[in-house]
Amino acid sequence: YGSGNPAPWNETMRPGDNKWTMTIWGRDADTGMAKFGYQKTPHDEWDYAGVNVMMLSEQTDKTGKPRKLLTHPDRNGIVYTLDRENGDLISADKIDDTVNWVKQVDLKTGLPQRDPEYATRMDHKGRDICPSAMGYHNQGHDSYDPERKSFFMGINHICMDWEPFMLP
Repeated sequence: YGSGNPAPWNETMRPGDNKWTMTIWGRDADTGMAKFGYQKTPHDEWDYAGVNVMMLSEQTDKTGKPRKLLTHPDRNGIVYTLDRENGDLISADKIDDTVNWVKQVDLKTGLPQRDPEYATRMDHKGRDICPSAMGYHNQGHDSYDPERKSFFMGINHICMDWEPFMLP
């Protein structure tokens, strides 16, 4: 399951990664204990709140080994695939080339490499940040067809401008 975004949205008021927000969690079904947690958008400053669908599948990896996978199309515009038994990040790909808040996700560290041009800091007006706070994937229902080995997802294609300002 997923955990939501940190608050307040004004990112200058909450420094750090805001650990355990924006996280895909795996738990041991027998004990309820957490087995893994993968934070998709540390210090989320766009309200991507990726708690949407987690699709489960069994697929063969590049070496021919069968794996139990979890695939999550996130509001942040990235489709994540994890090994659902241990939480290893398998892939993190942009839904399309317009996703611009992030240059790429480092598969070794799992960290997004942000593009500062699309940040929401106080001294900067971000233009054409993709995706918008609504996300490229929100709360639509998706599915996996094991015969075709294909995922079916509904996506939004909406970008936004962001102009932060201080309130008294």
